[in-house]
Amino acid sequence: MQQDSGHCAWALTVGERFGTVPGTARLRRGWLPWGLALLLLISAVLPGLLSGPAAARAASRGVGQAASAVGGGLQELVVLAYHEISEPAAAIIPDYAVRPADFQEQIHWLQAHGYQFVSVDQVLAARAGRVPLPAKPVLLSFDDGYRSVYEQAFPLLQRERLPAVIALVGTWLEPAAGSIAFGDQMIARERLLSWEQIRTMVASGLVEVASHTYDLHRGINANPQGNSEPAVTTRLYAPGRGYEAEATYGRRLRDDLRHNNTLLRRHTGQTPRVVVWPYGRYNQTAAAAAVREGLPIGFTLDDGANGADVPLTSLRRVLMSAELGGAAGLKQELLVRDHNGDDSLRAAKVMHVDLDNIHDPDPKETERNLQLLLERIRAMGVNTVYLQAYADPDGNGAADALYFPNRHLPMRADLFNHVAWEIRTRTQVRRLYAWMPALAFELPTSVLPANERVITQASPRTGHVAMGYPRLSPFSERAMQIVADIYTDLSRRATFDGLLFHDDLTLSDYEDASPAALRRYRAWGLPMTLARIRADDQLMERWMTAKTAWLDQCSLQLAALVRQNQPQLRTARNLYAQVVLNPHAQSWYSQSLASSLAHYDVTAVMAMPYMEQAGDSEQFFTQLVEQVREQPDGLRKVLFELQSTDWRSGRDLPTAELAAQWQQLYRLGARHVGYYPDNLHRRSPDPATLRPVLDQMSSEPRLP
Repeated sequence: MQQDSGHCAWALTVGERFGTVPGTARLRRGWLPWGLALLLLISAVLPGLLSGPAAARAASRGVGQAASAVGGGLQELVVLAYHEISEPAAAIIPDYAVRPADFQEQIHWLQAHGYQFVSVDQVLAARAGRVPLPAKPVLLSFDDGYRSVYEQAFPLLQRERLPAVIALVGTWLEPAAGSIAFGDQMIARERLLSWEQIRTMVASGLVEVASHTYDLHRGINANPQGNSEPAVTTRLYAPGRGYEAEATYGRRLRDDLRHNNTLLRRHTGQTPRVVVWPYGRYNQTAAAAAVREGLPIGFTLDDGANGADVPLTSLRRVLMSAELGGAAGLKQELLVRDHNGDDSLRAAKVMHVDLDNIHDPDPKETERNLQLLLERIRAMGVNTVYLQAYADPDGNGAADALYFPNRHLPMRADLFNHVAWEIRTRTQVRRLYAWMPALAFELPTSVLPANERVITQASPRTGHVAMGYPRLSPFSERAMQIVADIYTDLSRRATFDGLLFHDDLTLSDYEDASPAALRRYRAWGLPMTLARIRADDQLMERWMTAKTAWLDQCSLQLAALVRQNQPQLRTARNLYAQVVLNPHAQSWYSQSLASSLAHYDVTAVMAMPYMEQAGDSEQFFTQLVEQVREQPDGLRKVLFELQSTDWRSGRDLPTAELAAQWQQLYRLGARHVGYYPDNLHRRSPDPATLRPVLDQMSSEPRLP
């Protein structure tokens, strides 16, 4: 009997780069259809089907989104995102102001190098398959409606006959004079376009108006601590009432977009067809609301090229800034984009943080701990943080509670969103990952019977790998639906860039013997007893491969679900070092380096010599890097995660030792390195010793 399709046992519930961005000082930049879920299957189990991160992203979009994926010649489309065309000293937001001379130089460079400027009409015609776009197509967009666009950019657009899109915020344009609330500041209404200027540009036939929302270009209260976060993606938190219901949230988005469409049509005679998401933030609820209100095109600030898997509802743009300067900066940005540059081109320097060390029953003490963490992040110079989103006060590796509101486990504190936002807006960190278990959740037996957890068969021998973590069985549909609910709740309650799957994503060679697992083995054409499987090498090989694939698909389906609210989500998973070093270890852990590289954006190998009891740490690191180097894209996609604590002895490693290990990894060719844990209360490791090593590796993109 052949193995069945091998999908995870549960169906999926569907539900800018965030630096400082214009408009606010506080803001930084039913069921998934079964056919799409099958796109996530690993090719080792179902050869020929799309697999890997691209498949997960395709599945996460849903039918309407997948149908509108970029095609018909749009793959080369470059969309440039401008704000003010002004000298920075005279600009409202200097960082995002492009000097008039630089703007002119950029336009002339594009013309001289064969780029051809296109309109929204051409984009829609190409998408419909009627007329392909010309070679090297570029679409110009200008956000927020600054008067400098009319005074400095529009004359050049007219002279060169260049089409463009201007994104307008209704509440900023309605007053005829006086002052308007622009984020956290008040600005003179005259700094923005007048309706007469907008009508003049529209009448030229070159400029199309887009909706930048009516009143969503601002922050709203996102949590009990009072963080102000983007109104498009945040469920409003009201003290005493809690979080906005999903139905209320969706209605708020639709009402706003409809109101802005009506306003722009009344003043310009033109109905918007494009929505430009404030701060580049959006989700699938927002995208669906926009399509429903007649806005089939969405502009974001997502990284990368507009490849075949990018929906028309979320086209990526290159954010133009003062820092780019003239043509040279633009050329470099386009080069990164042409390589579909992602985070793997930049050296990741990772701090892995226990939120358990931040939380305290006294909220004031929690805030003091948070301030200490922020100081350490700034001092250490890391650019990525893996942040615990679950509570594990007893230290057994499983979630007793969570740090966000959810349906199934106690909430220790509503803290993850607050800490994540503070890190992303008050430090240099570029990427923040939510660190979560995939299986290790300690649910009460009244919620889930014990036999729906991983059952480890007794071993007749000693020395076999014992995982230790209490885990839900990945083969139990009921258990994995609970996990799906938890991940859905996380995705709605915080803003983050990626998921790090805990090292609980594993099954030993004596697991899983639960009833649900045994039924799955039978469906795979395997015996229903582990003893019979283990007695036959060929059966053992099939079992190991199928379990590895099953675990990968369970985590990727969770990621696909989270992408409904975090569309640019990246995936990382912890991998045991023995899986890299020992060819037999896949059967012990149900983990594979090759499979992990194929299906996750980052593989975080636990390069922890004390945990592995490696006698010679230098040899341990050398062998680890050599094995990773042999894999296609190995050094580009593997993070080597060091241990800063020897858990066997209970001591922190001297920072000099940790720094020497980090230095050795760099010397061997590793690009991405991190450490766990950060012992902030003991001030270990010491930034003064470790940061000089981190600073040796540039965080700028390294093109292949």
